[in-house]
Amino acid sequence: MKITKVVTDVVTVPLPEPIGSALGQIRDFGCILVTVETNSGIEGENLIFTLNNRRTKVLQTTVQELSDLVIGHDAGHIANFWARAWKDINFLGHKGVTVMGISALDGAMWDAVGRSLNAPLYRLLGGAKTRVPVYHSGGLWLSLSESQLIAEAENFVDQGFKAIKMRLGLADPRDDAARVRAVRKAIGPQIKLMADANQGQTEAQAIRLGRLLEEHDLTWFEEPLPAWDLEGLARVSTALDTPIASGETEYTRYGFR
Repeated sequence: MKITKVVTDVVTVPLPEPIGSALGQIRDFGCILVTVETNSGIEGENLIFTLNNRRTKVLQTTVQELSDLVIGHDAGHIANFWARAWKDINFLGHKGVTVMGISALDGAMWDAVGRSLNAPLYRLLGGAKTRVPVYHSGGLWLSLSESQLIAEAENFVDQGFKAIKMRLGLADPRDDAARVRAVRKAIGPQIKLMADANQGQTEAQAIRLGRLLEEHDLTWFEEPLPAWDLEGLARVSTALDTPIASGETEYTRYGFR
């Protein structure tokens, strides 16, 4: 099953209402639909996206530029593609857009292999479980009022979610803490609650805010600092009892190590 063509289509997806986080206001997404076509007639699909449709063309061009590494090659030989692509992007670097471009093709190739075998990817990857826990991360934005925040949190719980995540990043940490307190009170102690600062804090701010949040039993305090500040994150982690989560803008197994 050899890849004969790579197609990239850009679709802008507007949100009904802008949402807010420490990253700023998000109005829409620039989505790049990636399709790998094969000589067997099977197609593999994947999706990558940008916030507010910014740099979407750069990301699309990166995928297109990497396509010569898969066209004419076996769609199932994914590790071989990775090795060649990893070497190919060496001069430009192994983070950010280059790796996102690789991942776009990687995911599409995995999809083609799964379709060819009529098997879900979790089986191909050796999954040992048939069920996994999930949490709701698509809401509880900074742009919501406290009353809207409570209503949305209660709605997520009514849907059956046992864990939910909200955003932090107001100018006064006491306001953030008050919103977390309101959500915790609304959902009760049995629902897991996480809070994400989207890399918007300084070290001192993160420790101060984290201490205000300790009493609300967060499952984790997410990305209080820029992801590259590993030493700062370590100091925040040491200062707080709440676990710290980070790495959303880290790349590959090497970065995570």
